[in-house]
Amino acid sequence: MILADNWTDYEVYDTSSGEKLERWGDFLLIRPDPQVIWNTPKTNKGWKNPNAHYHRSSKGGGNWEFFDLPESWTINYKDLTFNLKPFSFKHTGLFPEQAANWDWFSSIIKKEKKKNPDKQIKVLNLFAYTGGATIAAAAAGAAVTHVDASKGMVNWAKENATSSNLSDKPIRWLVDDCKKFVEREIRRGNQYDGIIMDPPSYGRGPKGEIWKIEENIHEFIKLTTKILSKEPLFFLVNSYTTGLAPSVLTYMIETEVGSRFGGHTYSDELGLPVKDNGLVLPCGASGRWERE
Repeated sequence: MILADNWTDYEVYDTSSGEKLERWGDFLLIRPDPQVIWNTPKTNKGWKNPNAHYHRSSKGGGNWEFFDLPESWTINYKDLTFNLKPFSFKHTGLFPEQAANWDWFSSIIKKEKKKNPDKQIKVLNLFAYTGGATIAAAAAGAAVTHVDASKGMVNWAKENATSSNLSDKPIRWLVDDCKKFVEREIRRGNQYDGIIMDPPSYGRGPKGEIWKIEENIHEFIKLTTKILSKEPLFFLVNSYTTGLAPSVLTYMIETEVGSRFGGHTYSDELGLPVKDNGLVLPCGASGRWERE
């Protein structure tokens, strides 16, 4: 398992009965988690005194119950700053387990910049959400193209870049359907040294385009390989769908990327350490390819 264990502003304190108790900076949140199927004693005092609690409805969705939580706040990961706020379906605008991936590709970018200081390393971030990967790649020295179908998420990502003092970095912010954007980039002949994709299990594009990960992900990976540079550095696919095992990600990436460029392909679960019991909370999986 790949652990996101370098946080100081975020911790999972405990997990029980379908929920997790987390510290986001100075605030404690209780949120549902489908992986938490165990029912262990809730001994941490935070369970009785959170700043907010998201209650899932038996009819789907749910709602926040607020006790003492600001409308928005920030947390840091190393030199990066993220703007958080509670919004629909339990989210805060950040997936902390992704920090493990930020560290991975940032080290690759920095290593390449050290070898070739004048080289522009172009990275494409698809389904880019609020830009955690975008600002991590930009901070490492890459020129990043950030694509998401939601204008609100792109604006949020811009705010994160500004808060991280990266607004002057070469980042392109695009509100677009990811598949159509890649198809246009193929026609334009544009290429990228690194590709990151964080596709939803299900989603709709700005014009109602339907995305189902089990049906679309392999063909999409195949499509994006057409815009990789001649000597790409890395390729990353995230999956929150429990139906896609890490080995499935490995097979798809190795088939479409590794077979063409060589390098090394591997996949594993992502996890967050749980402070109170020493266990690890699984948080989906990532498939990684790197040239070296």
